[in-house]
Order: sequence, then structure tokens, then C-alpha cells
Amino acid sequence: MLRSLYVKDFAIVGEADIAFGAGMTVVTGETGAGKSLMVDALLLLSGARADAGVVRAGCDRAELAAEFDLAGAPAARAWLAAEELDDGDACQLRRVIRTEGSSRAWINGRPVTLGQLGALGEHLIEIHGQHEHQALLDRNHQMGLLDAFGTHADAAQSVAALARRWREIGRRIEAIAGSGDHGERVAVLERQVEELDRHALSPEKLSELNDTHKRLANAGQLLQGSSSIGELIDGDSEFALRRSLARAHTELQRLAEIDPALAGAAELVDAAQIQLGEVADALSRYQDSLDLDPERLADAETQIAKLHELARKHRLPMDALKPRADELRAELDELRNAGSLLGELERERETVRTQYATAAKTLGAARAKAARKLGAEVSALMGELGMTGGVFAVELEALAKDEPDPAGLERCEFLVSANPGQTPRALRKVASGGELSRISLAIEVAALGLDDVGTMVFDEVDSGIGGAVAEVVGQKLRRLGAARQTLCVTHLPQVAAQGHQHFKVSKGSDGGATLTKIEALDDKARRDEIARMLGGIEITKATLAHARQMLEHAQAG
Repeated sequence: MLRSLYVKDFAIVGEADIAFGAGMTVVTGETGAGKSLMVDALLLLSGARADAGVVRAGCDRAELAAEFDLAGAPAARAWLAAEELDDGDACQLRRVIRTEGSSRAWINGRPVTLGQLGALGEHLIEIHGQHEHQALLDRNHQMGLLDAFGTHADAAQSVAALARRWREIGRRIEAIAGSGDHGERVAVLERQVEELDRHALSPEKLSELNDTHKRLANAGQLLQGSSSIGELIDGDSEFALRRSLARAHTELQRLAEIDPALAGAAELVDAAQIQLGEVADALSRYQDSLDLDPERLADAETQIAKLHELARKHRLPMDALKPRADELRAELDELRNAGSLLGELERERETVRTQYATAAKTLGAARAKAARKLGAEVSALMGELGMTGGVFAVELEALAKDEPDPAGLERCEFLVSANPGQTPRALRKVASGGELSRISLAIEVAALGLDDVGTMVFDEVDSGIGGAVAEVVGQKLRRLGAARQTLCVTHLPQVAAQGHQHFKVSKGSDGGATLTKIEALDDKARRDEIARMLGGIEITKATLAHARQMLEHAQAG
């Protein structure tokens, strides 16, 4: 559920911090006041693309933030945990959009991509815009709605996965069968694999070769340097470190006999003598182990040069040559056994086809059952929404294809008859804008509770209706609000009266710029706003009484 929305320097909003409650929240205001800005902000916080035009004139950036309660959103909590972005039962989304068009986003204070913001938004909020009902005209969208209503979206995905697998196997069969004589390719692969097996090294061996080459190439410098350090530590000079430390140790022991407090210092110097002796011995052993062998150096350089040559040939870094040999070997084995492999693939393809047929048939039966139920429920709701006698039906048309189709064995078409006695026809051919809006709302009501998205937003989906129908639409939206949080931007008083919470959006000027103000209304202010929506400019006592009566009736329902 959406707890709060904060916007700053967004469009014509200077700054607003809005707290939301459960139930149905309505947003009203005069035309052009910016009623849909809240919806726009939520869209952007759900991953929609933005441009510099959303930044208020004269400002560097627009800031948007929303906080959600995840108590009733298990899918959102699971997504956040999987992405390691979880932070208890609360979730904060934040986005900053700059005037040059750049945008940054955060989830629970951690930077994320717009893709991540959009993926999470799908679990938190559903936004239905003024023209979204046009999507109902798309047959693929209709099938998606039917699968969602029937709660068999997972089965549809399984059918699609089997169809894709069937096609992938087919492509492999074509590739192997269509490549003709494999002899030439086999010969090339054999040479490449043999060459890589002889020269390619594992990352560990490659690192060891580089270390050996570096040591051999710098053997003279290493020998001279280690010898000089050895002389400095334990040479013939009276200033060699071990001799100096020996003198210091003898002197400290003498002084410690006078003052025992120096005994500790004498012990430390003695330990240092021992460590210096170990360093001298280590340097001596190192010098003995150094290999000034020009032949070994030449061999290492030849091996490295060959690896560079192979890397250029295969267009890969040297440490990727060994895996490349394995890839080519797998291809070689496949070509050598092309006949038996084709047989295996054919058998696998037939198995997948059988699995697909079973899954698609089961899905088709589930779709037919859901289609009958959806048609009956939406038809009943259409009558309540002013389309008395109208009929809504879902037609499933069998496909004539022989091969598995990701969409299943049928296609979906929404049919509607807006008037009694008319034969239902395709929705995309007969429905008007107002009818589409009401049918969309009816489907939403019919599908209520099928997912755990906690917040539903309707941006003037009640356009094109009025009177008693508008009141019924308001009642249906209020019913939605009883089950989950509902935010409705509306211009209809009949709908606005049904809200549990009411915000008014107004536009004014501070003398230099136009600003939008968003305020929560108390009972009196709400009555006045409903009266304005009913009566226009002149508000009479009768209009106020009508507004009060409308609110009392709606809130008592």
C-alpha cells in the first residue's frame, strides 16, 4: 500500500508531501489544474521514461519519492530479497530527473536501474490511464487478461516454453542436416583442437609461465640486487648491519648490567640479529637458485609468442584459449556423430511436441472455463454500469497451425453487444470510447483479488459517462477500495463522493510563476468541492445541500 508521495520541482508543483490511507482516495480539481500529476509521478517512480520537460521551469532537477507498506505484498518482498534490496516491511522508491535529461533511481537508498524500478513497480502498483482501455482492442492483451482472470498464467508460460524448445530443437536439426558434407569442417576442427591442446594453458599455468618469463628476463638484475642487499646486511664492511647490531647488542648488555631497565632493549636487538641472519641466508639461497639460462628464456618467449598468435587467430584473450578448445572439441564430436545426434534430436523434438500437446490441451480447457465465467461476470457488471441488456463474451478460436505455437492452441477475441437483441461482435469493431472505459472497469472489478498488487490507480477512467451510471462507477471503485488501496483521479462528483479520502488540486501564482497546490480536504471543504463539481461557478444553497446529501449517501453505503 502507498503510504506517502513526495514531489519537488515537478512540472508545476513546487513541493508537496502527500500521505495516503487505505480505501479509495479521490483527486479532483478544475481542468488544467494538474490532477494527473500524482499519476505521472507514480508512473515515473514505476520506471517510466522521463524527459527534461518534467522539471519545473527555472530548477535544476525534479525529485520524486514514494514509500510503500509491504505487509500485504509478498511478491514485492520476494523480489526485493532476490535483488538484495529488502529493508523490512517498508520500501522507498526515489528518482531524480535533471534538466539535461539524465535520471537516477534508488530503492531503499540503493542505486538501481530503470529496469529494476519497473520490475518492482509491477508488484506494487497498477496504473490505469485515461486511454489505457484502448489496450482492450489488442487480441494478445485480451488473452493475457483471460489467463490472468483464470489464474493459469503459469500454465500459459509452460506452454510457451515448450513451443520455444520445440523450435530450438528444429533449428539445431536444420543446422546439422543442412550443412552438407562435414568432412572439411571436421578436418579444420581437428587441426584447431590439436593446436590448442598443444599450446593453450589454464589460467594458473599461464600465470606461472608469465612469472617464469619475467624472472628469467630479469635474472641479471635480480642477482645483482640481491647480492648488493646481502653485502649490506652481512658483508665485509665494518658498517654491515649484522656487525653494527652485534656492537649495539654488546653495548646494551653492558649498560643493562648498570640499569636492568635496558635488558628488554638488548633482547629486541638480539632478536633483530637473528632475523637479519635469516634474511642473509634466504638471500644466499635465492642467489643460488637463480637461473641465468638463455635457452629457457628463449623457450618461454617462444611459447608466449605462440599464445599471442593463437589469441589473435581466435580473437580471444590468452586465458580463454583453453575453454575455446573444449568448445571446438564439443562441435567436433557433434559433427563426427551427426547421424546419431540427428536421431536423438528428432526423438527429443517428438517428445517435446507430445508434452506441448498435452499442456496446451489442458490450458485450452482452462481457458474455455475462464472465458465462460468472465463473460457472465462482465455481462452482469455491464448492466450495472449503464449498458442494460448488453452482453460480453470471450470467443476462443482454434488455430490451424500444425506446429506448436507459444500462445497455445487458440486465439482470443472479446465480443460485445451493447444493446439487447444484437449479436455480439468483436469489441475492436463496435465499442465506443465510453463503452470501452466501462468494460475495462467491469473487467477490473471481475478480476478483483487475483493478484497481490496493493495499490490501483485510475486516471479519469470514468470519462464519457455521467448521471446514475457515474454513481454506479463510483460505487464499484469504492468496492475496489474496500479490498485494496484505490487512487482515482476524477471529474465526476458522483465518483468523488464515494472516496474515503479526498485531495483537491488547484493552480495559482506566486507572482512570478504558476504553481499547483495539493491539499487534503476536511468534511466542509469536501462538501464545497463536490458542490463546485455539481454547480460550476455559482454555488447555491441547493447545490451545497445536494453535495452534502450526496456525500452522506455515499459514505453510508
